[in-house]
Amino acid sequence: MKSIISTPNAPAAIGAYSQAVVINGMLYASGQLGIDPTTGNFAGEDFRSQAEQSLKNVGAILAAAGSSFEKVVKVSVFMADMADFATLNELYSQYFVTPFPARSAVAVKTLPKNGLIEIEVVAEV
Repeated sequence: MKSIISTPNAPAAIGAYSQAVVINGMLYASGQLGIDPTTGNFAGEDFRSQAEQSLKNVGAILAAAGSSFEKVVKVSVFMADMADFATLNELYSQYFVTPFPARSAVAVKTLPKNGLIEIEVVAEV
């Protein structure tokens, strides 16, 4: 059975999608921008601030589903500029521990609201 995950501790969906869906013991989270859920604004204008908030938002969704960063099996990262890759790795290693999950990181032309990063995960519940 499919269940929808929604938490006020991560930004509300800005379109026709759910924060996450759980089915067959797996969580599929929608991409999380670096938006502060309490203000509805980006956590900052720089990559580091947005990346850290994006990771916090992912963590809030994982927690709402009864999961955690340790149970993540796949991460997809979308960045506005690959020049921020080193900063991503620095922050990423503070949230994900070895053995690290599988990951893709790609640069994209534009993200919603002109964000600098968006992160989505697949995790065990």
